[in-house]
Amino acid sequence: MINPQGYKWFFETTTPAEGHMHAIKRTVVEARTKFQHVEIMETTSYGKVLILDGRIQSSQTDEFIYHEALVHPGMLATEAPPRSALVIGGGEGATLREVLKYPSIARAVMVDIDGEVVELCKKHLPEMHRGAFEDKRTEVRAEDARGYLEKTSDRFDFITVDLVEPLEEGPACMLFTKEFYTLVRDRLTPAGAMTMQAGMTKLGELAFYTALHRTLREVFPVVAGYQTFISCFGTPWGFITATKKVDPRRLDTQTVDKLIAERVKGPLDYWDGQTHQHAFSLPKFIRKAIDAQTRVVTDAHPLIMA
Repeated sequence: MINPQGYKWFFETTTPAEGHMHAIKRTVVEARTKFQHVEIMETTSYGKVLILDGRIQSSQTDEFIYHEALVHPGMLATEAPPRSALVIGGGEGATLREVLKYPSIARAVMVDIDGEVVELCKKHLPEMHRGAFEDKRTEVRAEDARGYLEKTSDRFDFITVDLVEPLEEGPACMLFTKEFYTLVRDRLTPAGAMTMQAGMTKLGELAFYTALHRTLREVFPVVAGYQTFISCFGTPWGFITATKKVDPRRLDTQTVDKLIAERVKGPLDYWDGQTHQHAFSLPKFIRKAIDAQTRVVTDAHPLIMA
């Protein structure tokens, strides 16, 4: 699509009836891997963006909002400073980067089924991973995350699930089920925590978010939903923290700021005590939708996005 200013446009559908447009300067790389279509483009407003199967995953300009929101609520909700972490997905390496901001982390495992995407991100998105793949604490595995969890006997203080939504029936669908979250819970240490990205929280599009929230409540004693606005997505975005002990909603502003000062090396640009309170204070219509949701996602009845 071309406009009078000469821009090429990338149009991303957010719902069957809505979308978001980005002016494109250039395509950095485009490829089809064994698992998905991948594009890295440079946009006018947000710098480089990673696009998988037509959906923007993150942008150079505002990815810090997404990745700090994804990682830190869970890392701060472990009873002691976390020593081990597992990243499921997260091809750009930015989720891994946030995990590695904790000097207490001795081992960080990243499991992403699409090794080709990881290699492309290593090469073309250094602004996002910032050397995380070369950190001596990092271990990257190109394999199915569920298979990895099923066979490993390792335990982690923190696990984060940074996956694309299950857009069609296939392996990704089995990473959004009660059975999968049970595996995650069982691979956490006794006071461990997990976080996950959980889709849009815009009005009228809450079915995915609330179903995941309801499903996690079947598995974890503490399930806390939160959200933030991701500009390049053009919509508010939902996340969930699930833990075995600590409830992140009970951490006040001063406690969060103190934990960040004690546990994190270097400054954070988005997450702090005040942001924490705002993110976990979900508006009334979302709380009502969570309370009303009855669907539990299972292997037998997976959740597939349109």
